[in-house]
Amino acid sequence: MAQNPADAFARYGLAMELVKGGELASAVSEFRALLEHNPNYAAAYFHGGQVLEKLGDVEQARQLYEKGIQVTGRTGDQHTRSELQAALDMLPI
Repeated sequence: MAQNPADAFARYGLAMELVKGGELASAVSEFRALLEHNPNYAAAYFHGGQVLEKLGDVEQARQLYEKGIQVTGRTGDQHTRSELQAALDMLPI
């Protein structure tokens, strides 16, 4: 990633490995970096939001889900949009 920080596949893979390894704060950083370079990478909104929930940051998770819903609405990714909406709906008020 040092050679190509915009490599979405590599950054997403790293973020998911960090989640598996329990390094949640680092995973959130990778999801955010991924979205900086690739704002239409829908799965990063969903999985990033889930990690934020695990960290107890419900408001940041909410914001990420809402942004992902906007993005998937523009890109036409209805499957991920429905997953994001379901995750948003399950958050405490």
